[in-house]
Amino acid sequence: MSSWRNLKKGVFLVNLLAIVYDPKTKMILIGRREKDPYIKRLTWSFPGGRPGYRKDLEAYLKYEVKKKTNLDVDVEKIVFAKTYPEKRSFLSIYYLTIPKNVGKEKAGEKFKEIRWVKAN
Repeated sequence: MSSWRNLKKGVFLVNLLAIVYDPKTKMILIGRREKDPYIKRLTWSFPGGRPGYRKDLEAYLKYEVKKKTNLDVDVEKIVFAKTYPEKRSFLSIYYLTIPKNVGKEKAGEKFKEIRWVKAN
């Protein structure tokens, strides 16, 4: 397979992110990332990743959230999608998700720690 950089304009590198929202506490879960070679200034983020072609997007997002936080989530809906001014070929899709097993969370792949914060 060739590098994504060789694709024609109009093709995006897609990143899925989960806004893990606990409706009981009105808090969201974020993770502190290890050094990211692509976004050097990023430290705290939502769990997620770049999907492959083997699963649908929502199934992939559930899988990534589980790997990074140990939480099982229900995917509710897409909240928004955006490109970044410095990198227009990068598309992030943010999903609202609801955790099913609050209290079982722990930092996993690429997260050094996770934290519940107020949803402002």
